[in-house]
Amino acid sequence: MSGGTGSTRPLGLDTLVRLERRRPSTGPAGRLPLPEGMTAALGWDAVAVPARLGPLLVPRLPRVGCLYAGEAHWWWIVPSDSDYALPWPAPARYAPGALVPGAARLFHRPEGTIPYTPPIPLYLALCKVTGTTPYWSRPLSA
Repeated sequence: MSGGTGSTRPLGLDTLVRLERRRPSTGPAGRLPLPEGMTAALGWDAVAVPARLGPLLVPRLPRVGCLYAGEAHWWWIVPSDSDYALPWPAPARYAPGALVPGAARLFHRPEGTIPYTPPIPLYLALCKVTGTTPYWSRPLSA
């Protein structure tokens, strides 16, 4: 910035996403560990859904990756940045870095070495069970 001109550079989407990820969480969180033998070349984040919705999602998915269960939520492992330009429908919560509050235990381990649940089918299944219109199908507003 030069002194006195008042000119500032606007923040880009990438910068805003990075800033959001650096915001402190509301409580102590631990990272969901991947089971031994799993490889996550794309990194991993997690998507939480209320435990009551978990059983409704499983049959709608072509593949279920690592799935963790806590008292109130099921946590699905997805590739890092699966929230890029995609707001997940409420009541789902997206957890960058798979940092989750409280304890969760591994509930399902997929065959093979890939820990991920495909994020787009998970997103669409969540939209279906919550009655939410997918983000890209919503009308544009002026």
